[in-house]
Amino acid sequence: MSSSNATAGAPRSTDDAILDAAADLIVHLGVRRTQLAEIARRAGVSRPTVYRRWPDVQAVIGALLTREILATLEGTSLEVHDRETFVDRVVEVAVRLRDHPVLGALLHSGDSDLLLRYVVERLGASQRGLLEALRTGIEQGQAVGSIRAGEPTELAAMVLLITQSTVQSHRMVASLLPEAAWRRELARALNGYLAP
Repeated sequence: MSSSNATAGAPRSTDDAILDAAADLIVHLGVRRTQLAEIARRAGVSRPTVYRRWPDVQAVIGALLTREILATLEGTSLEVHDRETFVDRVVEVAVRLRDHPVLGALLHSGDSDLLLRYVVERLGASQRGLLEALRTGIEQGQAVGSIRAGEPTELAAMVLLITQSTVQSHRMVASLLPEAAWRRELARALNGYLAP
């Protein structure tokens, strides 16, 4: 399920086996019905093996989200000098995140506490990774004048907030913003914010 395995046919690590099992359960049974014992069973490991790595199901889900979110950046460099290319790539990553089966299951789980904990209330490893990629891209654009002046980390944080809220609210406005319009308007918002 995950794109994080380095090479096809390579043996999975125990961590990946556990996270892959959690991903499968979340997608097929839902977040609320994902239990640590079932994660262990599907991964082919014992419960103590899981507990040695993560203390509970929420920690497993946090690690899974970090792995999957950072994997969405693979193959899409945000280190470009042109603002419009940078924005196009941010939108592409947003689409990947929006359409990701595990992230979608979390967003649509109805478990607002879980969503708040992992997406809204904390700045976790996955969001820090996204922020770093955004900051680097913004610095590249600033160096040639295609992105406005400003503290790159602050601009990156705002780009993350704009994009994250757009991804989270996609279903709510899907009838008003069909796919092409969603992409176009997100790009327009980001270009407008970053333009010199």
